[in-house]
Amino acid sequence: MTIATGEPIPDVSVLRAANGGIPVTTAEALGHGRVVLFGVPGAFTPTCSDAHLPGFVLRAEELKAKGVDVIACTAVNDAFVMAAWGQAQGVGEDVVMLADGAGDFARAMGMEVEIPAHGLGTRSKRYAAIVEDGVVTWLGVEASPGDHQASSAESVLAALV
Repeated sequence: MTIATGEPIPDVSVLRAANGGIPVTTAEALGHGRVVLFGVPGAFTPTCSDAHLPGFVLRAEELKAKGVDVIACTAVNDAFVMAAWGQAQGVGEDVVMLADGAGDFARAMGMEVEIPAHGLGTRSKRYAAIVEDGVVTWLGVEASPGDHQASSAESVLAALV
């Protein structure tokens, strides 16, 4: 079942992509302060690389001006791929890249999806969430593949008060 507003973020082990992968729990990475979390089907995939991640990098200062402490991206990829994607996209310190290599976090969030096209297999749905002290206060989930508007940085900005 998909996580809903008012529910706590599941506590699952992931890897911060920096330095080849630093083990961290999602409670540690996402459970304190105001966090914008977004999940994508995969690093280096077209919509994720051309629109979704770049939107959050471009709008990072605006998000932080609205009280966001952390912007985090997760995908069902290993830490090395997430680090390389972050570097290629120029995320710097603006976006924390979290590797969910086995899809445990996507599954716990109810965001797991099978994408057999292009050999992607088990991945995460494209979504964004505002998380306040570990609890989801807003959630936008992609309605159809490639339609990232519901989970775009602009939609998150509009939802922040």
